[in-house]
Amino acid sequence: MSSRFNIIDRYIIKKFIGTYFFAILIFIGIVIIFDVSEKIDNFVEKGASLQAIVVQYYGNFIPYFMNMFSPLFIFIAVIFFTSKLASHSEIVAILAGGISFKRMLYPYFISALGIAIFSLVLNLFVIPPANRVRLDFTDRYIKDKFVNTNRDIHLQLSPGNYVYMETFNSWSNIASKFTLETIEGHKIVSKLTAETAIWDTTFQGWKLYKYYIRDNSSAVQKITQGETLDTVINLTVNDLNRRDNIVESYNYTELNDLIRTQKMRGDKRVIYSQIEKHTRFALPFSAFILTLIGVSLSARKRKGGIGINMGIGLMLSFSYILFLRFSQMFVHVGALPVFVAIWVPNMLYALIALFLYRIAPK
Repeated sequence: MSSRFNIIDRYIIKKFIGTYFFAILIFIGIVIIFDVSEKIDNFVEKGASLQAIVVQYYGNFIPYFMNMFSPLFIFIAVIFFTSKLASHSEIVAILAGGISFKRMLYPYFISALGIAIFSLVLNLFVIPPANRVRLDFTDRYIKDKFVNTNRDIHLQLSPGNYVYMETFNSWSNIASKFTLETIEGHKIVSKLTAETAIWDTTFQGWKLYKYYIRDNSSAVQKITQGETLDTVINLTVNDLNRRDNIVESYNYTELNDLIRTQKMRGDKRVIYSQIEKHTRFALPFSAFILTLIGVSLSARKRKGGIGINMGIGLMLSFSYILFLRFSQMFVHVGALPVFVAIWVPNMLYALIALFLYRIAPK
């Protein structure tokens, strides 16, 4: 059978893409209504303007929501119109006309490719800058200021340079028991300690109080101490006050740079950055798997009609989204590498898709 487009191909693509975006519009409307009712008190209490709510928050919330629940919309689109084709015996007519089930999947996968590319473009170019505005609005009008509650903070600033803080106060940007060490091999070349370190915005550095420096770079140890000392290091308050979900606002290049920096520093939050990176590619790829599952499920005419297919499809789509989120827990507990954990749902549902394809009507 030729792979060239025909009337049936154009019909299926039109129905697939049209139903996909129609489902998005319906769900976005419902979600926004519930979200407004939940957050209206915060908007009023913190004085958010109507323009800021509509443009800065919901205008940037829509692409984020579309992409996050894209698997659900794909399932709904495929199962809804394919079940209608099956109930009207159109699929039987297509197969009886000499078009194989495999060839019938061609327009479905063309549509899935378009949705996957659309989702990938959103992930890499649209959503990160949109999330930057949305998260800034959230911090200003919905959530309270982020407070770093970590203690005993150990970070590597660059190879051989380490910083330690016993505590850090996000409200005042003050660190206690500040230590800066330079190590070569197994030898401490220099060690700077201070009772407190305060972030100074005027010169974008740290002002140290009651400092003590021990310099072992020469044969004779040199000791220096004083009341105050200004120092600039590769660490800012933004690094310490960063929410875990701020990685959603980083583009692909920035995300890779952040991962390299966090790995070098030994920052435990690198997990969130790695999860975000792999999810941006795993989610678009799921369009092909979920499309195959949806067609294989709904191509058979059932006595219960569309309802049964929709019920099974919704269950599978929600289970996929839930499994994708649940698999991230394996990363946090150290049970699986990030790449494996994020791609496990796709691999598992690919097996389900192949099984359903084998038992689908041919």
